[in-house]
Amino acid sequence: MPYDVVDRSESAALAKGNPLSLLHVDRAEIDLPESVDPYSAEVYAKALENFQLLQVNGTLMCEDVPCVYLYQQRMGNHVQTGVAAVCHIEDYENDIIKKHEKTRKDKEDDRTRLINTISADTGPVFLTYRDSAEIDAIVTSAQKEKPLYDFTAPDGIQHTVWRLAGGDDIVKAFGKIPVSYVADGHHRTASAVRVGKERRAANPNHNGTENYNWFLAVLFPASQLQILPYNRSVHDLNGRTPEAFLTEISKKFTVTENTSPAPAQPGGVSMYLGGKWYALKWTIPAGADPISRLDVTVLQDQLLAPVLGIDDPRTSKRIDFVGGIRGPGELVRLVDSGKGAVAFSMYPTTVAQLMDIADANQIMPPKSTWFEPKLRSGLFIHTLD
Repeated sequence: MPYDVVDRSESAALAKGNPLSLLHVDRAEIDLPESVDPYSAEVYAKALENFQLLQVNGTLMCEDVPCVYLYQQRMGNHVQTGVAAVCHIEDYENDIIKKHEKTRKDKEDDRTRLINTISADTGPVFLTYRDSAEIDAIVTSAQKEKPLYDFTAPDGIQHTVWRLAGGDDIVKAFGKIPVSYVADGHHRTASAVRVGKERRAANPNHNGTENYNWFLAVLFPASQLQILPYNRSVHDLNGRTPEAFLTEISKKFTVTENTSPAPAQPGGVSMYLGGKWYALKWTIPAGADPISRLDVTVLQDQLLAPVLGIDDPRTSKRIDFVGGIRGPGELVRLVDSGKGAVAFSMYPTTVAQLMDIADANQIMPPKSTWFEPKLRSGLFIHTLD
């Protein structure tokens, strides 16, 4: 799974007893004492050592010819099939690959240093594009062949991979796609682009054909994607009692007690406070821009910042973001355990909203989308040398 959806202890538990887990590369701090800073030079050196070992022992194998791949994931009744390939860093720089989120400097610096140290992209960026009948036809035809890999992971998600040696037809078809969008993996994308630019500047013989000009991605048609909510839990009520907090937010929202833990439609959130669920609803003004219409924007601008004092959710240590895959029950657990004082269950942002915002060159509030299933790291790796 991606390195960034598990913390250090979860990574250690997942990799325990499995020396072949790519977490020994992506989260190499798990192989060092807990006292070691995860951003220390020792961690990146260990990542390189572990990455080289996986190549020497034959776990990771290099293709003899250029390839693209089809990557299908099945999670319950949901199926999505993408094209695994490399994308050019200039497409990101020139907004042919569009973004909708800002990155955190510490996280971006970490991935930049890891990619530079091991000279490889170990985790693909999750991209999406507006559906293409031509690409769909190529994918459907290729899936008639025997897959390269087909397995079900311990979490129950099935992963199937087909190899397309050369892949000229699908590369040409993607040449007709005007833009694509970063759905998940803004830090990985920004870091890969930084590495490419740094290596260009340091290479007096740069000619544009070097592998560092490209980064690893899987591109999915928009109609197949599944976005889950990205929920919020706040550690405290910013000095207010629960009663005072309810009184304050009732000035801005319509508040109803004993509601569903998950909102049924946009224009509201479900809030868990003091052992009870509440519905918070509002009306979006006519003519509001794509950002202002987002539930996460309203919650941030009208409640989290002015009432709870969470001015910058990207850096605040008083707020936790909880992926929708964990369900509203995780919010109840956090608040009832005392780790949170109040929690908010969101309605998921749509792919159409994501594209509208990126097309308008606007930036979503942090943690606006949670895509499932996540791309599995280790199936595809792009080396930069």
